[in-house]
Amino acid sequence: MVPNLGLRLSRRAVLLAAGGLLAGCSQQPEVDRVQLRLATGPAGAVYRRIGGALAQHISEQVPGAAVITVPSGASTDNIRMLRAGEVHLGLTSLDALITSDGSAPEGLSAICRLYDSHLHLVVMAGSAIDEFRDLTGRRISLGARDSGTEFTSLRVMELGMVRADGRYLSQAESAAALRDGEIDAMFSLTGVPTPAITELAQRHPIRLIPLDAQADALFTAFPGPYAPAMIPATAYADVPATRTVAVPNVLLGRNDLPDDLVYAITDTIFTHTRAIISAGRDEAEDVPEAWQINVRTGISTASVPLHPGAAAWFHDRKR
Repeated sequence: MVPNLGLRLSRRAVLLAAGGLLAGCSQQPEVDRVQLRLATGPAGAVYRRIGGALAQHISEQVPGAAVITVPSGASTDNIRMLRAGEVHLGLTSLDALITSDGSAPEGLSAICRLYDSHLHLVVMAGSAIDEFRDLTGRRISLGARDSGTEFTSLRVMELGMVRADGRYLSQAESAAALRDGEIDAMFSLTGVPTPAITELAQRHPIRLIPLDAQADALFTAFPGPYAPAMIPATAYADVPATRTVAVPNVLLGRNDLPDDLVYAITDTIFTHTRAIISAGRDEAEDVPEAWQINVRTGISTASVPLHPGAAAWFHDRKR
């Protein structure tokens, strides 16, 4: 279980510290710092990269808080850890979060919407798979267990009534297995571009299979978290623009996080986005998905309620 959080921060102190104005007087003894645990994702995933960038920047900008990342299977695994009290914060895709009755899991709320993931269906360039229905009977990676990729790809397969030999591999494992001929195709619900697919495309010719019909089917069957989208031609080497489906990603928090702490985290995310984008030590470690972070879409978390601290920040922003 994560430790109980007793941290309370005044809103003025939070905003001044986030702006760097308390540099000379905001230092606190290390013993007073609250350590937050942020559930991210598996190797080769954008969740791992953007989660690390968020953890680094929140630790630098929010007084009294230090954030460490916790690797995971991704979306549904992060929800499980949050509900079990193993972490304080976590990343998840919106479709994996919304329950069948349209509500969010008890005890959790959204801090903000971050960026949209796109469902990739990747094959090697010489594959005989040309369209979605060609997956029948093939060896397919459905993503890591408890990931958003697994959740969404299983929905797509069920709606399309396609039966395949499903494997459960992380993005990095999927890319390696596809390269080595151990699987015929891989699903990946992730930001664009995503590291594992980028590295594969740089070394071996690949193709993306269009999923526009599957996007329509998801939108019709599960209104709310899905929208038709395009993976641009600039995303991966020698891969043309491809139609697919997009799913928003949100940063979740436990409801028992102090309101002022969540207010500070929300302020840091939206007022220091550029620093989050370039959180790595070099350009290769930049987080391009963070360009999507903005106030207008950040409040759009569908039927998932905002944490009171986040809601207060968005309310103050409108003033």
